[in-house]
Amino acid sequence: MRLHVGCAMWTHRSWQGRLLPHPLPAQERLRHYAGWCDAVEGNTTFYATPSRDTSASWAAQTDPDFRFVVKLPKVVTHERRLTEVNVPMRAFLDAVEPLGPRVHALWVQLPGSFGPADVPTLGRFLRRLSGTHRCAVEVRHPAFFTDPGSARELETTLAAVDAEWIPFDTTAFFTDPPTSDAERDAWTKKPRLPLRTVALTDRPIVRYLGRDDPERTIAGWQRWLDITVDWLREGRSPTVFIHTPDNADAPTLARRFHDEVRARVPGLAPLPEPIPVAPTTLF
Repeated sequence: MRLHVGCAMWTHRSWQGRLLPHPLPAQERLRHYAGWCDAVEGNTTFYATPSRDTSASWAAQTDPDFRFVVKLPKVVTHERRLTEVNVPMRAFLDAVEPLGPRVHALWVQLPGSFGPADVPTLGRFLRRLSGTHRCAVEVRHPAFFTDPGSARELETTLAAVDAEWIPFDTTAFFTDPPTSDAERDAWTKKPRLPLRTVALTDRPIVRYLGRDDPERTIAGWQRWLDITVDWLREGRSPTVFIHTPDNADAPTLARRFHDEVRARVPGLAPLPEPIPVAPTTLF
């Protein structure tokens, strides 16, 4: 039983000098982030497959129990839609191999056009990975959330290979109109889908989007607090990623979420202590 928490990235301009030292060499940024959180979304791998040396550097900067949820390249999920992807998948799996057990799941984020008719394709793709890699799938086609038959078919396909369904909860974000530039930008880009709170495996993964106001973010995650506590008591080990439109306070909010869960599940292991940020000096 373990709760991992994290953010959408491990470096952000607004964290520099406040949460993380500044300046900080690129090869040290993940190490300092890992003092705040014990998981991270691997969004960068969607745009470019890293080199093995880069993955080895990520491994060297993190403890063995740190977890990456690494997103498959867009050529696999969005351009080729999981067909004829042997070459890019081999390159990707070879590239992330140095991370070893730190790879919590391969994150299969599918485009909104990938609908119920495409589920057999998803099933074939997942079966090829099921013997060696754990997968977690994020779908954005509305039918999976509004049509019970489509949802059941997807759940059956995922359960057959012990794959998880990742919900991206934006319901709290879309409750009220945006009030900042970052919120206005997110308003046009983030998916607006019904809430889903069902776990299929013993390691559920949740992506939660709050608001730029930390108190509103905290108020919006209360349902996930209850669900996460229940999952832990059932023996599951969830991973929860906390997003806000500007992500300025995402690491502190992720720790706050972990603290609130741990207050209700005292046996939960604590997070690591952040590496201190040295005060700025003139000399």
